[in-house]
Formats: sequence, C-alpha cells, structure tokens
Amino acid sequence: MSVNSFGRIFTVTTWGESHGLALGATVDGCPPGISLDKAAIQPFLDRRRPGQSKMTTQRQEPDSVRILSGVFEGRTTGTPIQLTIENTDQRSRDYGEIAQAFRPGHADITYHLKYGHRDYRGGGRSSARETAARVAAGGVAHAVLGQLAQQVVITGYMVQMGELEIDRARFDLEEITRNDFFLPDAAAVPEWTDYLSRIRKDQDSVGAVVEVLIQGCPPGLGAPVYGKLDTDLAAAMMSINAVKAVEIGEGMAAARLRGTENADEIRMGPNGPEFLSNHAGGILGGISTGQDIVLRFAVKPTSSILTPRRTINRAGEEVDLVTKGRHDPCVGIRAVPVAEAMAACVILDHLLLDRAQTGGRRGVIG
Repeated sequence: MSVNSFGRIFTVTTWGESHGLALGATVDGCPPGISLDKAAIQPFLDRRRPGQSKMTTQRQEPDSVRILSGVFEGRTTGTPIQLTIENTDQRSRDYGEIAQAFRPGHADITYHLKYGHRDYRGGGRSSARETAARVAAGGVAHAVLGQLAQQVVITGYMVQMGELEIDRARFDLEEITRNDFFLPDAAAVPEWTDYLSRIRKDQDSVGAVVEVLIQGCPPGLGAPVYGKLDTDLAAAMMSINAVKAVEIGEGMAAARLRGTENADEIRMGPNGPEFLSNHAGGILGGISTGQDIVLRFAVKPTSSILTPRRTINRAGEEVDLVTKGRHDPCVGIRAVPVAEAMAACVILDHLLLDRAQTGGRRGVIG
C-alpha cells in the first residue's frame, strides 16, 4: 500500500493495523513554536475511544498517545511529529474463522484481490481502528489552529441514525457533549437509545448521518481548479471508514431547488459583504466565503454483525459467516470526532497554503 498520506503543507501519514502492536501518525509541516504536549491531544482521542458506553464496541483501549519526536520543551520544532498509540486489548482469536472467508460488506475481498495477502485480524488497515491515528493528528491540527486562527471552531454531531432524525427546531450545540450520540437534540436521546438497543438485540446494525459545522473560517481558503476547499473536505470525509456519501451546504437537495431559491444573495453590511442565506455551505468556487461551512456524510451500517451472512471463502466455496468480536452497532457515533479531526487537518492545510500563495492578501470591497 502506498497512499497513506494526505495534505500538501500540513501532511499526515498514518500507519499500523487494528491488531498490531501499535498504530500512529507522522505529522509533517507543523509550524515551529506551537505549544504542544500530550494533554493537548489526549482529549480528542478520549472522545473517540471505544468502550465508553453500551452504544459502542466494548473493546477496551486506553488510546494513550505518545509524542516521540518534533516537540522540545513543550513546543513544536518544525520537524516531523511522531505520534504512537499502543494496541492493548486485541482479541485476534475472534477472527480465526475469517482467515479464509470474506466478510460481506468489508474490504476483505478487495484487499485479497488487490494484494493477494491481507491481515484478517480485525481488517488490518481497513479497520476503523486506524482512525485513532487520524484523531491524534487532528489534535495537533487543533492545537495549531488554536494559536494561528483562534476564531475557527469545528463541531461534529449526528443528525440521523437509521430512521431517526433530529428536530432542527430543538438544535442546541451545547447538548452534544452531554450524551452518548453527540446529539444536538437532548429530547431525542431516549428514543435514539431505545432504537439502537433494539437493533443491537436483533444482532444487527444501522447507518447514520454526521454533520460538521466549521465556524470562523476566514474567507479566501481554497483555490481553483483542483485545489478547492470543498474538494479536499469531501475527500477527507470520504476517506473515513464506512463513509459512502458526502454533501456540502444543500448538497443533493440543491437538485430540487430553482436558481432563485439556491443563490445566496448579498448585501453590504457595516463590516463588509453579508450573505442573506447559506445554501452553498460556506464555499463558492472552491473558496471559503467567511460563512459557516456545513457538510454532512452518510455512514453505512457496521458490516460486522452476529447474524449469519452469505459469502465465499478463498477456495470459492459458498459459506454462511457470522462475524464474531466486539463491534459498534452504529459506527457513525464514533465517526464524529474522526470527522472533526479530518476537518481540522484540511482547514489548517489550506490556511498554510493560502499564506504561502497570497501572504494573507485580500481583495477590498467598498
């Protein structure tokens, strides 16, 4: 495998497998002099960490991050930052039956067809466990943004799980940290809890939709034609395990609108241009407008379930397979901090790209 890195200036390379000794990330391009230590990164990993509620996998991993390089006396040096997270609760015996068979809905069969050899223990690199490394790297990006662009706030939350959707009339960002679903709708938590409990008892799983809100992003980030901010945000979200669709602003719903409804009209305000709506989701022509950036992505149901599924093995024989182990009934829940991390990495990368290209110069209106 050769494509394990993303970013242009602020680059992240992740490494490691679900059931290996450790996994981690190498972060390069971080500006020097940024205050950084384990305490700045660990809270982000703690939000993603498995085993914290009955709604997620019961694999118990502390996800304790170690900074091996790139930081001296509490500040970044400008050299590569090496982040390492040890795996401590592997149960590889749970995967013995799939050494020869391909789990439906997983990357088992495509990894085999491409490489002819795969790590079947939890899926290796295709496991959602890999996202812990992204979250650690995102912690570095958040630390840099906190010192270079303090106004930027990135918040992820769930807006749909299976048949259930939040009530936008009750939308409250303060509620996100108060429940196990990252829900901005406190009144919905009991219903969502009962719903997912029933699905889990049925030995099944369910999909979800996650929304990411990026507030305080300055105008001018992104570049035509192949360096669009929305292109990179969409690619970052699509790279997250189990994500099958991404939309920005109105997204697919824009196909139902007329031009008179969709175009975000502009007026001159006391501090510059003001948009009267935000159907574009904060990005026009691939460049940020200064409005809130709003994106959503769909996460498929967890493919690892205890209900038998039809498949084949390496000999081409048809078999029925039950995927044992500890798995999330809705992997979309723990995708929320992963999405925040990826968004932070993309926004920081584009902030540094813009500084390199324009030096922060902007056109004047009025």
